[in-house]
Amino acid sequence: MAADTATAGESASLQEWPLRPWLLAGIGAVAGLLVHLILEGNGKSAAGAAFAAFIFFSAAATGFVLERRRWKECALFALGLGMVMGGIAWLAVDSGDSVAGREFAFAAGVFFSLLAIPLFQAGFHRKRWATPYPETHFHVWSDAVSAGGALAFVLLSWMLLWLLQALFSLVGFEFIETLIDTDGFGGFFIGVTFGAALGVLRNQLGIIGTLQRVVMLVFSLLAVPFALAILFFLFVLIATGGSALWEATDSATPVLLACALGCFVLANAVVRDDDEARSDNVVMRYAALALSASIFPLTVFAAISMGIRIDQHGFSPERLWALIAIALATAYGLAYWVGIARGRLADWSHHLRRANLHLAVVSCVVALILALPLFDFGAISARHQVARLDSGEVPVDEFDFAALRWDFGNAGREALERLAEGDGRVAELAAEAADMEQRYPVEMRDNTPGQLAIEFDDPQLEEWVRDHAVSYPWVCRTSCVVMDLGARDDRRHVAFLSARNIEHVRFADDGVPDPPAPPVDPVPGNGDDLSGNVEIREWTGRRFYVDGEPFGEPFE
Repeated sequence: MAADTATAGESASLQEWPLRPWLLAGIGAVAGLLVHLILEGNGKSAAGAAFAAFIFFSAAATGFVLERRRWKECALFALGLGMVMGGIAWLAVDSGDSVAGREFAFAAGVFFSLLAIPLFQAGFHRKRWATPYPETHFHVWSDAVSAGGALAFVLLSWMLLWLLQALFSLVGFEFIETLIDTDGFGGFFIGVTFGAALGVLRNQLGIIGTLQRVVMLVFSLLAVPFALAILFFLFVLIATGGSALWEATDSATPVLLACALGCFVLANAVVRDDDEARSDNVVMRYAALALSASIFPLTVFAAISMGIRIDQHGFSPERLWALIAIALATAYGLAYWVGIARGRLADWSHHLRRANLHLAVVSCVVALILALPLFDFGAISARHQVARLDSGEVPVDEFDFAALRWDFGNAGREALERLAEGDGRVAELAAEAADMEQRYPVEMRDNTPGQLAIEFDDPQLEEWVRDHAVSYPWVCRTSCVVMDLGARDDRRHVAFLSARNIEHVRFADDGVPDPPAPPVDPVPGNGDDLSGNVEIREWTGRRFYVDGEPFGEPFE
């Protein structure tokens, strides 16, 4: 069986080590405390983010790979992984918005770590392509089950701690609440509980192997209905020429990739790690075959969907990262087709397993390369977008100049500056985008008289009021009554009254308003619409009344 093969190949990793839970609990406690304190005190700096990532990933890797017989080798791997992820975190934070998509690069680094750990556990660094697939498969699933169990233990521990806090508070003891509120306790507690639970679970990998088979059995039960649904979906999609999909959703690409991932997981739950462990059920085997064959068409349709989006809107860093994800998924789908063709019905699952190992290594290397600052997707996107503008593919008034300012890093801003140095409408819009202070400005509404009820007859002041409402839309978010409160200190004083707020604005003689006041708390109890007779009354000063009732605070 799968677990037996893994046990025979990697007996050291399955040996119980009584000290393991204590070591991992201590490592987790120190790591959790340090990460918490670093992020609280200096988490926004590149050095702080790098140090926190180094500690977190080194400790996490140690929890999964630590073995008594080769602890030095395991420690070197964990520290090396931590250094790689620390460097990637430093690059992501240090670059700020100068390089677009650094958060995706960090995610690629995390993906690299998730693949590197089971490959190291299986001894790929020593055995290379001779690494037995059952060992890699076993470690992937045992790591997933162990991590899930440890996280569940952390959650249960927190629930128990809060229950005890509530219990002792009944008799006046608040020391547990004080402990919880202590700075750094959260990180410490999560680290120690996760480490201890992971250590216990790693000492029981034989049992974990049995649980792994149970999990795969449950997953394999889903393979048949999911395969039928995917086949029906592909039939409808091909029969309609894809029009049903494109008309149904603008999020076709992530949905298709998620379905391809589901096919991959469920097919491998049936195939297992060798032919002896593979399900004997003929229906499940054919379902796994159908799921394996469906990955390629799903990824092809995902590529078509993304191609349509790129044709409509051009490159962006997010779309380039999506293209890479599609390329990797398509590689899996194509490799599965080749494996099915080579193995036919008798031996296709063997070829799928070898493809899994080879593509896992390739994906690990690709993820690491993409996590490093070797490619500037912002620069690639900016060049493509400007080329579309120059060629006339995109009308000038429809071109997203703001994307160059905000979404493509320094490369986009440099391209925007070059456009602003030209002449004509392009230069004008580029200059406006370069001066933007926020990515998504408040939508400018058409403030018609129905939205602004002007309660005075002064054309000049009315023009100032309407211009101000366009420039500062928050003074009147829905409908407003605008009152003229007279002149004082060379300022024309007006008030915008909405259902729950009053905004006072004072204009100089040239129509320039004073800086807007900070937002005030809404006026309670007036519903969503302002209706009724609005008036000004003398009240040891002046204030507003609506239908005879005071409204808001006195303004003089």
